[in-house]
Amino acid sequence: MTPHRSLQHAEALERFALLQVTSNDVTLDLAADEETFSSRTRVIFESRGGPTFVDLKPRQLREVRLNGDVLDPGLLDGGRFPLNTTAGTNELVVDAVMAFRRDGEGLHHFVDPADGRRYVYGMSFMDAAPSIFACFDQPDLKAPYTFHVRTPTDWKVFGNAPGEQVEPGQWELATTPPLSTYFVTLVAGPYHLLTDEHDGIPLGLSARQSLAADLDRDADELFGLTRVCFDEMHRLFGIRYPFGDYHQAFVPEFNAGAMENPGCVTYRDPMIFSSRVTRGERIKRATTVAHEMAHQWFGNITTPKWWDDLWLNESFAEYLGNRVTADVTEYSDTWVYNAYARRQWGLVADQRPSTHPVAGNGAVDATAALQDFDGISYAKGSSLLKMLNRRLGDEVFFGGVVDHLQTHRFGNATMHDLIGSWERAGAGDLSGFTDSWLRTPGPDTLEMAPGWVLRRTPPPAHPADRSHTFHVAVLDESGEQLFPVTLEADETPAEPTLSPGRGAAVLLDPYEETWGVTLLDADSVTALKQVLPRLDDELRAGVWNSVRSTFHQGRLSPADVLDLVEAGMPHEEYDAAVYYTAPWALSRGAGLSDDPAAGAARVHAVMRERTTSAEPGSTLQLAAFQSAVASAGDEDLLRTWLSGNLPEGLVLDLDLRWALLVRLAALGCADEAELDAALAAEPTGRSRVEHARARASVPSAEAKEWAWRRLTGEVEAANYELEAAGVGMWRTGQEKLTAPYADKFLDLLPTVQEVHTGWVLGTAVTSFFPLTHLDEDWARRAHDLVDRGVLDATVRRNVVDQLDELGRRIAVRRSFGNG
Repeated sequence: MTPHRSLQHAEALERFALLQVTSNDVTLDLAADEETFSSRTRVIFESRGGPTFVDLKPRQLREVRLNGDVLDPGLLDGGRFPLNTTAGTNELVVDAVMAFRRDGEGLHHFVDPADGRRYVYGMSFMDAAPSIFACFDQPDLKAPYTFHVRTPTDWKVFGNAPGEQVEPGQWELATTPPLSTYFVTLVAGPYHLLTDEHDGIPLGLSARQSLAADLDRDADELFGLTRVCFDEMHRLFGIRYPFGDYHQAFVPEFNAGAMENPGCVTYRDPMIFSSRVTRGERIKRATTVAHEMAHQWFGNITTPKWWDDLWLNESFAEYLGNRVTADVTEYSDTWVYNAYARRQWGLVADQRPSTHPVAGNGAVDATAALQDFDGISYAKGSSLLKMLNRRLGDEVFFGGVVDHLQTHRFGNATMHDLIGSWERAGAGDLSGFTDSWLRTPGPDTLEMAPGWVLRRTPPPAHPADRSHTFHVAVLDESGEQLFPVTLEADETPAEPTLSPGRGAAVLLDPYEETWGVTLLDADSVTALKQVLPRLDDELRAGVWNSVRSTFHQGRLSPADVLDLVEAGMPHEEYDAAVYYTAPWALSRGAGLSDDPAAGAARVHAVMRERTTSAEPGSTLQLAAFQSAVASAGDEDLLRTWLSGNLPEGLVLDLDLRWALLVRLAALGCADEAELDAALAAEPTGRSRVEHARARASVPSAEAKEWAWRRLTGEVEAANYELEAAGVGMWRTGQEKLTAPYADKFLDLLPTVQEVHTGWVLGTAVTSFFPLTHLDEDWARRAHDLVDRGVLDATVRRNVVDQLDELGRRIAVRRSFGNG
């Protein structure tokens, strides 16, 4: 049997032309076994008549009937079962045994280490639905679904439509509106359930029983966010939420942040906070709630016809998630948070060799499309929509959106459909915007060149004639001045009034009014060390994005990064600035300096001082302390904190305890026995992941081999634990121990897809990539391997991106250090 094949775009077009699916009726028995479940699917569809295939990935195929005829189960090949359909109505019945999964896809099975209870949830995204039920797995063959589910009698069941337990352990779910296969879900187990209602919409929250107290504590905030976001979405769209109940399920070992399944949104359950978190983490959760709610319109009511238009889902949800959170919740500073948390994610992705257009990304199949769920489709797309909204105004912008959603209600659409709706709403000709911004990848570089000239440099591989309108901030000890500018040529002399005085810093686009890589000149970097402490939150966010971009392009030294941290962080009042900037500075500024340990000590001194000077109990103090722990080099200090003797205002909760243990492990001051004992004392899902991170971080040959066996599949590891082991394995300062594994990594790459698949394959490659192995010869051999064309597409994409990052780090050491 051939390996499972991902659906090609050409195949999807052919199957769409042949079929129209009428209904899907699915019966699952989840009660009989902990390894497998039975799945019976009845699909009614219309056909023009002719050959096609149904997608199916069973453990055992018991029977297939097409129009009453029994077909040979042996015909199944590569996750596809061939069908010879007749013209008119067809009935397909598939009876199969499916495997529960541990990789966060399909029907994922989890046993809670805290209490031994079992939980399952469905993740049908990107080629995973056929491992739950037989289906025509492509986004434009939408149809209603009806589920019948048997479970243990103490379980609850949630799905895309409301359900009821008609007898002990037997659940019947209502028939859904037409759905794409990729957001069909089922959540089942002894979940802790909370319910509410708003504006006629039944609301629900659920999480594992071991998280019940934490969910109860967070419920008021979560329900409150849901209510105000629904009100704002209804106001913006003028279209009622059409999927009945709105259930939000927090589920274990979830790969994404969340998934927008209509009627039953699934979230990774670390979003139910068991330990204290920063305000930034709460904003992240709030924007995720709003993001998934926006998907109920953009994605669920109207779905992209194919994955080359996934921006129609993600860019809109990202933009509206941020906008709605900022406008109607307590988190009015969401856009500032977003500048720290998301801007660089998008800009860096857009500068990689793998950059792609926001729209029309060229996804040839579903597997390729999965790699494009990146900072371009989310952060860049959101920024472009924000720009377009500023240009059009809400009346035209949402007028076009509403026309798009109403025209394609419960159907599928393309970029051209949306552009047409905007133009009909009064946007005028958008072809220039579409061609320059949506269809052309790569960011322009924006900088102040010698001679007081504003320079716009398009990416050489993807030139485009883009116009940029933004503000320039001139910062000196006397204050800040803002000047509006528009760049329509590659070089534009600055207005005389913009000329700065001596010792001034010049900052381009600090408020993110355009999309571009903004660079700092040397004089501005020097000046920022003086003026950075007194800037407001929004302006400082712009500064740090320019600092990070300048460093990413190899034009800022690690020493300057550390100087800026020492200048700005002691005065920082915004916890997200500390939460995102300090770890980056520790990795790049300290990690790529001539003496990483000394660089880490400088970061530690700043973070420890800010821990002391911040208001006790504040989230700023918490963010500073987290980075103080991550940069600490003194075992006695870490042991003092681990004993519970913390600075006033901090409490040794589960997250801080494991942060201290991970750092002790990385320093070689915590052994296997201590880490195992800590896991046994608090055997939670979180503990299991952090235990993997800590074990892999120990500077010993045994620890590195322990981590490596999880990548090779010698030892099975769930998705979160696999990622944590990879991150822990490659630690700065442990290069002598890890160097042999760099060559082993290259040897494994051509076959790693035989061990890991789907979403986890990319995670495994990225987390185990040897980014601390700053060896130019190794990098050349890795590039040669890529060029030989022997790597799986997912593996290749992730290796190419990581090699780009490695090359940039090597270049920094070559330019500014002794490497």
